[in-house]
Amino acid sequence: MKASKKTKTVTKAKTYAELPLDQILQGNCIELMNSLPENSVDVIFADPPYNMQLKGDLHRPDNSHVSAVNDDWDKFDSFEVYDDFTRQWLTAARRILKDTGTIWVIGSYHNIYRVGSILQDIGFWVLNDIVWRKTNPMPNFRGTRFTNAHETLLWCNKGEGFNKYTFNYDAMKALNEDIQMRSDWVLPICSGKERLKVNGHKGHSTQKPESLLYRVLLSSTNKGDVVLDPFFGSGTTGAVAKKLGRHYIGLEMEDKYIDLATDRINMVEPLTGDALEITPAKRAQTRIPFGNLVERGMIKPGTILSDPSKRHTAKVRADGTIISNDDKGSIHQVGARVQGAPSCNGWTFWHLEVKNSLVPIDTVRQKMRAEMH
Repeated sequence: MKASKKTKTVTKAKTYAELPLDQILQGNCIELMNSLPENSVDVIFADPPYNMQLKGDLHRPDNSHVSAVNDDWDKFDSFEVYDDFTRQWLTAARRILKDTGTIWVIGSYHNIYRVGSILQDIGFWVLNDIVWRKTNPMPNFRGTRFTNAHETLLWCNKGEGFNKYTFNYDAMKALNEDIQMRSDWVLPICSGKERLKVNGHKGHSTQKPESLLYRVLLSSTNKGDVVLDPFFGSGTTGAVAKKLGRHYIGLEMEDKYIDLATDRINMVEPLTGDALEITPAKRAQTRIPFGNLVERGMIKPGTILSDPSKRHTAKVRADGTIISNDDKGSIHQVGARVQGAPSCNGWTFWHLEVKNSLVPIDTVRQKMRAEMH
């Protein structure tokens, strides 16, 4: 349902002492980024012009016209001009990105290799290249090449030593049915009701699907983070950021896209409360030593632990160590030694009997975490 009140916010270029959150700033993206505070943005998602170098119109076999990317903003006089533009906006982006932040840049074969080289030249460190494989790509109507069925996303931090960035690994694993998320993403292109139209025509020629931005933002941001999109277009980044409880800043030159994005974002209902919660990263959880469970009486001294097959057993001691035959030590040390292994996660290796069933001692730790919070 469309919002009854239009809250369009268009801001002309100026110098900002504080971030203009949840706004669309109108103007040149390089000038606007240079007007924002240094080290202030958590994540940047950039869908820059692809410089597709299209020659003439494209028609289907039935002679109907193909609505391709032929906008003026995608036209550059030469590769050198495009490279200079790319270097300038990426340099401006790096200045405003926090040391803990990351940048995503999406492109096609027309531009992504040039962009990737410049990213590395100015200091960014590539964490992953993601292949977005389209389930419903546009065919190659001329039959002169393979169907172009994918685009590439480069995910980077600010440099080799900037390693305290956000990656919600466990949330991505949960999103993928408890299987580690891979770097090839199979998602449909934007079509049907999701495709924004103006007078029956595409509102924006390169509108990205919300599912793609959902995965990008869920993987690399937290609630309340600031996401900047220097090529805001139809506002997909803003719409998904608002839905997921993140702040957005959109940079856009053209009035028609600002109007389109504003109307779209106004209709978004943000998630709230428990709906926004994700599976936390294990390293971000409160550390609980095994001894804490013993002193709290949640696992009593003298309790017999075993591995799932009951091949190995150990007894819990009063100080939180365990003993198996004459082998004493922590749950991890003893677990490794009884297996003849270099290491062991004692929390998942050792089990205790509860109502005639074996459960990992980690379930007791998680119960204690829940009580603490």
